[in-house]
Amino acid sequence: MKKTSEIDLHHLQLTDPFWLGYQRLVRDVVLPYQWEALNDRVADAEPSHAIENFRIAAGRSQGEFYGMVFQDSDVAKWLEAVAWMLCQQPDAQLEHTADETIELIAAAQQPDGYLNTYFTVKAPEQRWTNLAECHELYCAGHMIEAGVAYYRATGKTRLLKVVCSLADHINRVFGPGPQQLHGYPGHPEIELALMELYDATANTRYLSLARYFVEQRGTEPHFYDLEYERRGRTSYWQNYGTAWMVKDKAYSQAHKPIALQETAVGHAVRFVYLLAGVAHLARIGGDEEKRRACRRLWDNMTRRQMYITGAIGAQSHGEAFTSDYDLPNDTAYTESCASIGLMMFARRMLQMEADGQYADVMERALYNTVLAGMALDGKHFFYVNPLEVHPGAIKCNHIYDHVKPERQQWFGCACCPPNIARLLGSLGNYIYTQTEDTLFVNLYIGSEVTVPAGNGFLTLRQTGNYPWDNTVDLTVTSQSPAEHTLALRLPGWCPAPEAVLNGEPVEIRPRQGYAYFTRTWEEGDSIRLTLPMPVRRVRSNPLVRQNLGKVALQRGPLVYCLEQADNGANLHQLRLAAGTDFSLAPGQGVLAGKIVIQATGDSVQDTDAGQQPLYGYDGEPPRRRSRQLLFIPYFCWANRGEGEMRIWIEEA
Repeated sequence: MKKTSEIDLHHLQLTDPFWLGYQRLVRDVVLPYQWEALNDRVADAEPSHAIENFRIAAGRSQGEFYGMVFQDSDVAKWLEAVAWMLCQQPDAQLEHTADETIELIAAAQQPDGYLNTYFTVKAPEQRWTNLAECHELYCAGHMIEAGVAYYRATGKTRLLKVVCSLADHINRVFGPGPQQLHGYPGHPEIELALMELYDATANTRYLSLARYFVEQRGTEPHFYDLEYERRGRTSYWQNYGTAWMVKDKAYSQAHKPIALQETAVGHAVRFVYLLAGVAHLARIGGDEEKRRACRRLWDNMTRRQMYITGAIGAQSHGEAFTSDYDLPNDTAYTESCASIGLMMFARRMLQMEADGQYADVMERALYNTVLAGMALDGKHFFYVNPLEVHPGAIKCNHIYDHVKPERQQWFGCACCPPNIARLLGSLGNYIYTQTEDTLFVNLYIGSEVTVPAGNGFLTLRQTGNYPWDNTVDLTVTSQSPAEHTLALRLPGWCPAPEAVLNGEPVEIRPRQGYAYFTRTWEEGDSIRLTLPMPVRRVRSNPLVRQNLGKVALQRGPLVYCLEQADNGANLHQLRLAAGTDFSLAPGQGVLAGKIVIQATGDSVQDTDAGQQPLYGYDGEPPRRRSRQLLFIPYFCWANRGEGEMRIWIEEA
């Protein structure tokens, strides 16, 4: 793929009613609510103390550090979300709050550039002594991303200068020199952040440092072992045994150099954050070895270890991948942050090579797991996103301790809520990819974007009611002709896309998942893309033992589920009729504006099952009766109270 450049979000305006509603929710509800949570002002919610930690580190308050060792990152992600919202629409009060927070962060920064409230307040003598476990570089990475975003959104350099000073400090501490630490983070994040900082400043120090962290990873002698010995064999996390995070190097993708890794392993969020940085580095440096590693690991993750909802990380132990085709539904961990990281990885793969599969996965994660992570009210959140829930079992069976049947107000480990906010705020970064002569439309989200084209500019307006309607209209509104190529993604779920150019049907010749239109574009030129959205039955690979004999329903990019609120209890007793026709209906109540699916199925008829023996010999199978089933978009589940939910259903 030719050299790509970032879309300037100042030149992109969202017009899509569905997504404008979400961005209004983020601006008007989510960000104010999360600000209250970060300041411990949400009644009955887990305390955060994150802002207070910065006040203590800055000498403006007295007290003890409270929270996770990575508590600073919640503030950084909130600031990044604010930045992207300010880019969309000015808000003087929100900007003032952000500026005051930035001044507080600057006051907490140490004279040498170091910035981390846990170590400043609680353990200053332990700085940079436990990279495997203690998230210093992770927190630094999120703060750097916030600094870059705030600069791009507002033009203000205060936070950018803070994070440049922090990055310069890190550059002095880490590297190949004899007086430097030869380490890298246990929780990747700094890599992709340094690449963003390099893009914003063109300072090659940051590019070199990102490359050092990536290429040092997994080399021998192993840095985690060396630092473990240096600090007297002490460890921070004991939940899975002494120093488990040091010993289980695959958990943090440090078991071998990245170029030699074959499968997606370990903590799912760490994996996709790391690979997002590697992909960015591979593209900037034209590094074929890193590109092949990214592609190899992407293929294993998406073809063997990804849920139908675009979720990754099947097990709660270590929030991690398990093995190929092991995708349990009711115990799935599938952290919201992991799907956000998956989108970040996919976006960078798209920038490196124009292949529609990356946008397909990006879309799948967005419309299903990412949206499911936040309630429709913007004030409740899922950390874990299972594909099947039975509340009665959750309350009694500790195998489900990580699963919640309803979204929570906040979390002691609150990485997901501000992560969702910053993703929704930065959505414009994912819609389009551009090269010198091509604008790629990756997501069909109503918007207007202006990009350089030839000796001038091209403005493209995208309209429609996607994902509910199957027609997308793209219209050129530029006043001067511009020779350029538009590349429109042809979703993998769509069986027979159609295109009309200026009223004339055109033959679509797909190339790696895109349809290319090259011409001199003039005012009023238009393409109508029709993407038929039949309700499709999806079946898992037979090696996914949890889903054998079951189907899931998908329409367009949306995966659907059964919920107790519509279908009653004991959803496991329902079956979908093999030859049923599907009908579409408008959602009601909190589902207004969404489309639901009606279908014919059957259920167990025995109403006295509770009086029957637990096991019976040679008896008749349960009697069944025909009934109507109703499926709702998965992202909408758990907005109508506690109840059962499942995606996969047996087929009669």
